[in-house]
Amino acid sequence: MKTLNAATDEMLVDMYIKGNDSAFDVLMKRYESKVYSYIYYSVKNQELAEDLFQDVFTKIIIRLRSGKYKETGKFYAWVMRVAHNLIIDTYRKDIDDKIISNDETEQDLFNDPSLAVNENREQEMIKEQMISDIQELIARLPESQRQVLLMRYYEDMSFKEIAQLTNCSINTALGRMRYALINLKKMSKDIA
Repeated sequence: MKTLNAATDEMLVDMYIKGNDSAFDVLMKRYESKVYSYIYYSVKNQELAEDLFQDVFTKIIIRLRSGKYKETGKFYAWVMRVAHNLIIDTYRKDIDDKIISNDETEQDLFNDPSLAVNENREQEMIKEQMISDIQELIARLPESQRQVLLMRYYEDMSFKEIAQLTNCSINTALGRMRYALINLKKMSKDIA
């Protein structure tokens, strides 16, 4: 197993295609947390993120076994592209189900004694509201800007990796990040 851990992604892919299932286990362990985090921060739903995560690695196994993987770049970038495409497909399928209403709850936040037990509940509610507001602002960004922002801040990806994954130049990825930050700043001022 130590030799597998030291192997490059391309070597592991080659070993897996030739029948070494342990090689795929090493590949999956290398990238599972990054792939899951990217999916989760994109869909903001744990159950859906888990389903998509399974779909990503199922699709990767199928493509590797069928010989559809072409070594044109980094394996990691290809895995993230597969994840990204599945997320996009999910959004396309569920576009009509995106209406959210807060009126569906009967809970009275101001008169519920269980919420008053914690002295710091007010700070928790403020923090939750801030996170919700930021997520809402990010969701309002154009797709290309939101994608770069999520990859950079939530996935801690370099701009070179982002450029490879999104099939654009590094300067384009940098520009998208710049405009995402400008737009977030402008939208936050409009709210305040």
